[in-house]
Amino acid sequence: PLGDGFPPVTKEENDFLRRISEFAASEGAYSALQDTKPQTLAFSLSDSPVGLAAWIAEKFLSWADHDGALEKTISLDVLLTNISLYWFGNTIDASLRIYKENKLQPLAFDTAVSNVPIGVAHFPKEFPTPPRSWLERCFRVERYTEMPRGGHFAALEQPELLTEDIRAMFRPLRKTIK
Repeated sequence: PLGDGFPPVTKEENDFLRRISEFAASEGAYSALQDTKPQTLAFSLSDSPVGLAAWIAEKFLSWADHDGALEKTISLDVLLTNISLYWFGNTIDASLRIYKENKLQPLAFDTAVSNVPIGVAHFPKEFPTPPRSWLERCFRVERYTEMPRGGHFAALEQPELLTEDIRAMFRPLRKTIK
């Protein structure tokens, strides 16, 4: 994944690559389908409220940080609201199509480091996330926070932790912008 001009991959970075491979093998079917046949899936999910609910609820069950009781982390009302927004807005196709578009123009690391400051809130149950050293190859990482809990839906699961980390990231930058 890294081209010429980058230092050798570290053990931590190799562990990240292994985790990505394991994730793809156990959880990657959704992505393979969405980045190859999004329209077929969109027709299926747009035609069946039960199918749509199953598709979305399964992602929450698999990707949220919970101890077997999703409703203690994300309420049933919030989950059903999420599903309803896709159903009544008939917008599931847009959320699927982006995978194909991203596959057509994949993100590629360049040897030039961006001077734009970034912050990363790494939630433990999120998809495999590059270690700070990997990101620093291309980005000016101002903040990299290892969160104590949370998953892919961090804004719903741990809104206070995420909000405070975003504020902490931008607080020193606000002073330099004024």
